[in-house]
Amino acid sequence: MTQEDAQELEALERSLLTGAVRKDPAAVRALLAEEFREFGASGRTYTREAIVAELWTEPPVDLAMVDFRAEPVSEEIVLVTYRSSRSEAGHAVRVALRSSLWVRREGRWQMVFHQGTVVPDAAGLSPDIQS
Repeated sequence: MTQEDAQELEALERSLLTGAVRKDPAAVRALLAEEFREFGASGRTYTREAIVAELWTEPPVDLAMVDFRAEPVSEEIVLVTYRSSRSEAGHAVRVALRSSLWVRREGRWQMVFHQGTVVPDAAGLSPDIQS
């Protein structure tokens, strides 16, 4: 994996946090592989089409990413990890640890798996995870 690959993957992950992409079913489908699965921070399991539908109906949210890391699993597979924060009007900020598995196919990256784990108390993170 090159530095350019890591930068591209970070940009792709960040794009999935934007309202412009989240509300665009074609853009989401282009980023998620057909066999995509997610274990959500909510505890639910999602397919690609379930995520497309969920994001389409999602209320406006503010999402941020910190501590991005990209670790190659093989030449064409990369594990991405980061910490996200999510805030909605009238709700407290929710912090989650996130991981995504990206596969390069036909010259482009697609996410095949994602998991979010809510962090109940961000102060309780181990020092190697805190920023």
